[in-house]
Amino acid sequence: MIVRSLNEIVGTDRDVQAETWASRRLVLAKEKVGFSLHDTVLYAGTETRMWYANHIEAVYCIAGEGELVNEETGEKHRIEPGVMYLLDGHEHHMLRAFTDVRTVCVFNPPCTGREVHDENGVYPLITEQEGTHA
Repeated sequence: MIVRSLNEIVGTDRDVQAETWASRRLVLAKEKVGFSLHDTVLYAGTETRMWYANHIEAVYCIAGEGELVNEETGEKHRIEPGVMYLLDGHEHHMLRAFTDVRTVCVFNPPCTGREVHDENGVYPLITEQEGTHA
């Protein structure tokens, strides 16, 4: 059994900071449970373009307001507490944060904690066992 608090993660290598977001990685590939779990905040007034070519991501908003844009279709969705979205088709997407938007995210395959978005918004597929790109 693993019990971990957000306070234990803040300021450690599991607390990954970027220009438009902060992701606190609660469960990672090294826990060997088949998914990773992240508490992520997207900063107010920012736009973050992402494309998870190597992962499926489920996102559940617990605070804040924003807009999700499917960049392939132009379709827009209001994001607010209680709204979930699932990127099951590896969609190119953008999240526009009107306020700080706090989400709980699940990734499969699990993230190792070392991933950062590349110039296309993609997380590389890194395996925990090898510590290298797959």
